Amino acid sequence: MGATPDRDLALHAGGCLGAGARPVGADADLRTASGRTAGGDRGPRGRLSCGGRSAEVPGHPRRSDLTQTPPRPAGVSGWQRWLHGTRLQPVELLPIALLGGAAASVWTFLALASEVSEGDTRALDERLLLALRTPGVPSDPLGPPWLEEAARDFTALGGTGVMVFLVVAVTCFLALARRRAEAVILVVASLGATGLELVLKGWYDRPRPDLVPHAARVFSASFPSGHATMSAAVFLTIGALLASTQPERRIKIYIASLAVLLTTMVGVSRVYLGVHWPTDVLAGWTVGAAWAAICWAAAIRLRRTDT
Repeated sequence: MGATPDRDLALHAGGCLGAGARPVGADADLRTASGRTAGGDRGPRGRLSCGGRSAEVPGHPRRSDLTQTPPRPAGVSGWQRWLHGTRLQPVELLPIALLGGAAASVWTFLALASEVSEGDTRALDERLLLALRTPGVPSDPLGPPWLEEAARDFTALGGTGVMVFLVVAVTCFLALARRRAEAVILVVASLGATGLELVLKGWYDRPRPDLVPHAARVFSASFPSGHATMSAAVFLTIGALLASTQPERRIKIYIASLAVLLTTMVGVSRVYLGVHWPTDVLAGWTVGAAWAAICWAAAIRLRRTDT
């Protein structure tokens, strides 16, 4: 039979052990000439030292070979190795995700504004608006009388008076709690959203719906909805600030869901009361959400700078 690596190892080990030498190399626990360790497992063999001399054992790796870095797998590009090496933490990915969401919201608004300016959304707006009215009676909102009153209550949450009071109250609380960075972010979010609303309303100057009687008083242009813009910017920013103070994930999700629900109810109430086209509200949501995402990404950056 031909020689095998284990047989060669046994011959080398037997000769050395017979001379009273001790094996050294990749496995210093060699005990018998059969090439087994004390535990009975075959381990890697590299060199045997006998009488001050060492010899390589065929078929077994050297110690230096065991410590070499394995070659990079074929087919892996440079950017994939870089991305794997960076190992970004979730907190580092959040600002990137927020800015990506803001960019998507801006793109959605611009696409929607283009369709509205060309009149392509008129038929859809009318159909959705009439779907919330009693058939044959456009002046009567769909549902019982209390539903119309509830809609007025929800729409008031996005009004100027409520928004100013809410922003001032939360800002003062954050300042007293020595969270000045968050207080500044909230003020910037509210003032920035107000400025965007006024500029965009003046630029597009879309008339209010004339298809149904208004169930609430209005004073400005229709596109985008100011209530939807402000509620998205302020409620989402406050929700993000409050959620960041909570350690439990379920509480974070609850606060964020509540902010989204309030924003949604304010926007839907504007269409239900007949004071906005559905596309006005959708545009307001995209503007407010984009601005809130930018402000929240800035808040994360400020927190890192402070720490």
